Amino acid sequence: MLRRRLLPVPLLVLALAAAPVAVSELGDGPRSAAAAEDAPSNAPVAVGGPFGRTSISAGWTVRNDPRDSGRGLGWKDGDFTGSTVDLPYVPNAKNITGAAGVLGHRGSIAWYRKTITVPKDGDYAIGFGSVNHEATVWIDGRQVASHLGEFLPFEARAGLKAGREHTIVVRADWRDPETMKKQGYHRGWFNYGGITRDVTLRPLGASDTAAPSVVTELQPGGSAKVTVSADFTNRAGTRAIAPVGVLRRGDRTFTLRFPSQRFTGGQTRRLAASVVIEKPDLWSSTAPNLYDMVVGVASESAYQTRTGLRVVSVRNGAIYVNGTRVQLRGASIHEDAPGVGDGLRPEQMDGLIDDLKAIGANATRAQHPLDPALLERLDEAGIMVWQGIGPFDSPGSWTHRTAAQQRRARERVAVTLAEQQTHPSTIVWNLANEIAKNGNRHGQVPYVRAMSRMLKEKDPNRLVALDLWGTPKELCMSSARGVVELKVRRGTAKRCDLGGGRRGRMVWETRLPEKVGPVYQYIDAIGITNYEGWYSEPGQPMSYIARRIKAYLKLAERVYRGKALVLTEFGAEANGENPSSKPGGYGYQSNLIRTTIDAYASDPNVQGFLVWNLRDFGVSPAFLGGSIRNVYKGHPIRLVRGLNQKGLFTYENRPKPAVAVTKAALARAAQTGAGRR
Repeated sequence: MLRRRLLPVPLLVLALAAAPVAVSELGDGPRSAAAAEDAPSNAPVAVGGPFGRTSISAGWTVRNDPRDSGRGLGWKDGDFTGSTVDLPYVPNAKNITGAAGVLGHRGSIAWYRKTITVPKDGDYAIGFGSVNHEATVWIDGRQVASHLGEFLPFEARAGLKAGREHTIVVRADWRDPETMKKQGYHRGWFNYGGITRDVTLRPLGASDTAAPSVVTELQPGGSAKVTVSADFTNRAGTRAIAPVGVLRRGDRTFTLRFPSQRFTGGQTRRLAASVVIEKPDLWSSTAPNLYDMVVGVASESAYQTRTGLRVVSVRNGAIYVNGTRVQLRGASIHEDAPGVGDGLRPEQMDGLIDDLKAIGANATRAQHPLDPALLERLDEAGIMVWQGIGPFDSPGSWTHRTAAQQRRARERVAVTLAEQQTHPSTIVWNLANEIAKNGNRHGQVPYVRAMSRMLKEKDPNRLVALDLWGTPKELCMSSARGVVELKVRRGTAKRCDLGGGRRGRMVWETRLPEKVGPVYQYIDAIGITNYEGWYSEPGQPMSYIARRIKAYLKLAERVYRGKALVLTEFGAEANGENPSSKPGGYGYQSNLIRTTIDAYASDPNVQGFLVWNLRDFGVSPAFLGGSIRNVYKGHPIRLVRGLNQKGLFTYENRPKPAVAVTKAALARAAQTGAGRR
């Protein structure tokens, strides 16, 4: 585990020859994201963010309110007792299976309280990294903010007085996942509630700096043009504002001078500045070089982060980072750990990095926006991220029918882009969990088209992707029109009985379109979900599974010619309660992962392999393997209700035999993919 490093010189000072800033106003500048042992106890968990933040996550009082009586009892004023906890704190994380898990997944309400003091009078921002699901914030009994949705940052702002205690109260309501779905917030994991990420406090100045972005252009001769932009808000009267910034790596410092602009009171403008860096230290999975960056307005506001310079592109279906072809190898992750749920602490984030390294991963995937502090660790480790952005929905579905749902879908993309754009490890924005054919008519197509175009314009250094829905399934059809047949065996397709004396033929419904529609216009990459050997024909010989995979892959290549194809979801559940060599057993999981990776790696058009999942994780307590129990007719598969056990590691983080098998298979894939890192 790396040690957190403090940088001794405030970077913005170096850019302000005409307007010097006191060191005490700017703090110590960015630091590395690894262990926190060298950082102050009140340092935020994430390095990147506005200057002047301090963590106020320690010492909160929490009280459960399952009957929703707190409002009537006046708890918004902070007049309630409870347990003392440090944030993040998930009240329902201890029991996720059995009867207690059923109750916990349905959700509840919790109230959080903390008393703070501030050093001087002024306006302050309280930043919440994430609250599930509906958050209401009061300060001294006055409501100052409300927010809907998890994994989305928001702020509560208020004027505070020095010399008195101020009481912050947060009500977190995560009742009823079905209601969340109707609001446009579906989930495929356990309904963890409460304040699930760090909480910070910072003073507000005469201006505010937010949402920085970095775009790199590689130029002939080896130099890089770096363009940094950010949102600047004037919190004072009408005046001219001239932001500045710096990029620094080692002893090399590069000044960014933004154009001076006239702002009216309360106006926000997005400004950009560029600098050419000769012989830049570029970020890649093999050389994760990072630059310290600060942008802001002298003596008023600044935003600090650590970023990387790199360009991601697709040419002829191949993925390139800085002009070098890459192959994505690894496993997907969920932010979930025993006893803490998705409220991960630094030690659990470090554990995820260690587990990814244990399988030799250079990439991972997430279905929801990751904690910026975890992304910082992925930046430093050189692990590329296929990042889900926007709404999650069940495979092949799309429930965003109403104008409000569609608006929230777009807002979620914009909020995540603003929070995560400076992280070089995120190389792909994935806009839909699993899309079927040419998209669902209930708002999915216009959402994907609008957001993919926006991302290509605002963030050209990343790819935009869609994950495909599902494994092919066998159907008995009277006509094969609109259905693509997978010819695995020699000879004609099998005949089958349609009933009523009618005969049909067996075909494989692939859920692939016959040709791509408008939904794919601005899409660079396709994530393939393929559960051959698990949800489709489990227990068949691995040689047959490999032939099925290759047949499906040929069809996908034909349909998505020119798009980068990455196998983003595959695998099988496994535990010690089943015969090792049979579905549900450790040996079967290992053999299926080995077979799947080897089959895909044999095709040079495949750009990567991301096992589902790195670790077992909590899901709905009703989940007991899904359709596997219907499609497999062999021995009864014994699984744990409420756990997805497709992980390479158990929920308690013990390695399964598939860890070593996956590491070896990914290493073979790297050798097969000559010229791909």
